[in-house]
Amino acid sequence: MYVSSGKHVPTLTMYVDFGFTAGKFNGSSIAVFSRNTITEKERELAVVGGRGRFRMARGVAQLNTYYVNLTSGDAIVEYNVTLYHY
Repeated sequence: MYVSSGKHVPTLTMYVDFGFTAGKFNGSSIAVFSRNTITEKERELAVVGGRGRFRMARGVAQLNTYYVNLTSGDAIVEYNVTLYHY
């Protein structure tokens, strides 16, 4: 879910839940909720929780944009995530 939140700089408030469907982490997920300044090529978002094997996760997601098409809304964004969980 994205909500436009920037007045002068194109910014989104972003919530995304990454769910795992196979392997060791099947049924688990991590939740990212943070401000996303989409005009910056590299940026950092907060990991605020998770489920399953990632219960009570905290950490950071470093985003790197490789491609954006503003007409279609398509984008290719790399996520490098560092987590601490119990």
